[in-house]
Amino acid sequence: MSPSLPPGLPIVPNGDDGPVDDQGDGYGDGQDDGPFPMSDADFEAAVSDALDRIPPELAKTMSNVAIFIEDDYTPQPGEDPDTVLLGLYEGVPLTERDSWWDAGSLPDRITIFRQPILDICASREDVIEEVTVTVVHEIAHHFGISDARLHELGWG
Repeated sequence: MSPSLPPGLPIVPNGDDGPVDDQGDGYGDGQDDGPFPMSDADFEAAVSDALDRIPPELAKTMSNVAIFIEDDYTPQPGEDPDTVLLGLYEGVPLTERDSWWDAGSLPDRITIFRQPILDICASREDVIEEVTVTVVHEIAHHFGISDARLHELGWG
């Protein structure tokens, strides 16, 4: 992991691609649907690899941000109970910070949600791609880039 990014995610060697797809459904588990099977360690490695792909000059400008992996998003009171998120940025974007911000502010938080990503992926490559898109999307929010602009740029 780049030394300028938050520590905490181990780099774990990649495993195999899971069971052979004998049903033609893309899942390799004999089912018509379901999450792609991936260990927590392999998923963490995918997140770590996505963070390592952030250009060093951009990573150096990230400030006071921590990255977490959780199994799933729990909708907050007032939200649609069926809300599904792949990732979430919580904090004050760099573009909105002022001199007051540094005075004891907690780190921004980026959370990548494992289960929803695995639920929509059919292969290891799909998971790696979706994790990368999600990590880039949430880091972009740290830099003040809106969802609308991210969708325009193909990172939605």
